[in-house]
Amino acid sequence: MQALTKKPRIDKGLVTLHFKVRPEHVDRIRKFVEQIEPAQDDTTPITLDDFISKHYPGQSEGTVYLRGIRYREDLTQKQLADLTGIPQRHISEMENGKRSIGKERAKVLATALNCADYRSFL
Repeated sequence: MQALTKKPRIDKGLVTLHFKVRPEHVDRIRKFVEQIEPAQDDTTPITLDDFISKHYPGQSEGTVYLRGIRYREDLTQKQLADLTGIPQRHISEMENGKRSIGKERAKVLATALNCADYRSFL
């Protein structure tokens, strides 16, 4: 049986720590952490095209969008295939950029995935 698998988030070797400390030590610990692990400037805006080309090289916006929206809706490819009538093999090929989505299929996918605009898949 196929199931949706969630890939663990990768932060380039960073580990999230959660621990309890006395209130009077919070500022000291924050200062110490800032010294050994300076905060990164994540406030610089990035375009969608730049994000996709950096994190998904060689893939189109539509294929990344399809995979992301299916993931958001918590559906497997098989479940999406059952909802849309599109063969699971074709959905896999669309997500991997081996098959174009096309206007009619984009409309069917948008309806099944609760998307406002089918053109996001194109």
